[in-house]
Amino acid sequence: MGHSYEDSKKIVLKTILILGVITLIEVLIALTGKGYIIEGFPVSAYLMGFLMITLSMYKAYLIVFEFMHMKYETAGLVRSVLLPTLLLIWAIIAFLWEGDTWKERRIKDSTPVELTVPVSDHPQKSETDLEDHKNEEEPDHTEEEDH
Repeated sequence: MGHSYEDSKKIVLKTILILGVITLIEVLIALTGKGYIIEGFPVSAYLMGFLMITLSMYKAYLIVFEFMHMKYETAGLVRSVLLPTLLLIWAIIAFLWEGDTWKERRIKDSTPVELTVPVSDHPQKSETDLEDHKNEEEPDHTEEEDH
């Protein structure tokens, strides 16, 4: 399905304008979400993230299907490109989820823990017992000094 030169120019111009409008919408969402455009009107981070990801995925779809001519390929080739892409997106989400779990575990594990020493049934050694034990370990060097 070939297009004439004039038709191709119209399609490219239309796609570029759509991409530009979507980019402007993304910038407005980001600035509004952070409260820069309307003070005191912050948007939920989840809503802002969802909208940004959705719009970015639509832009990626437009670029791949129009500029990379995926729209005009056979269904098998389209699936062979989309399946690994979807698996990659799934892997990124899984890694982020797992990383968040590890972060939560590290935060939980880094809280100070009070250690208690169990009281044993053995009597504590006195200082004289410890000194006697030291003297047993040290060899007597008096014989070597005589030679």
